[in-house]
Amino acid sequence: MGSQLNSSASVVRESDSVVPFASAAKSAPKDTDQLDTAGRTILSLLHKAAGVAETNSQHALEMAQKLSHQLRAAENRIAELEAHVRYYQDKTERSEQWLHKIYSEIEERFFGPEDKRGGVNGPQRPIGRRA
Repeated sequence: MGSQLNSSASVVRESDSVVPFASAAKSAPKDTDQLDTAGRTILSLLHKAAGVAETNSQHALEMAQKLSHQLRAAENRIAELEAHVRYYQDKTERSEQWLHKIYSEIEERFFGPEDKRGGVNGPQRPIGRRA
């Protein structure tokens, strides 16, 4: 009983998907057309995929070149800024040397050796420095 129901159900399902049998002479041109169509479709899709890949590759190359130019410009700007930093560091060092020289000269001229030893006015603190 159960096997009869299952077999009749499978027949119904199979009949929906089964292609009717035709003679070899009738199906040959139709099969050839289907094969040609399938081949052409596959080649068309392949060409389309190659075109998309080429477009993507071209876009990636353009982006890489653009980023390379930006990187080069940034590197040049960094080198420029580093040169400015070195210039101002040198200028700062020279300014500090001059300030030290001026400070030493003021201390020597206005606060002679007597004042440094604790003379009349007592020991003096250096100008600009807190004890």
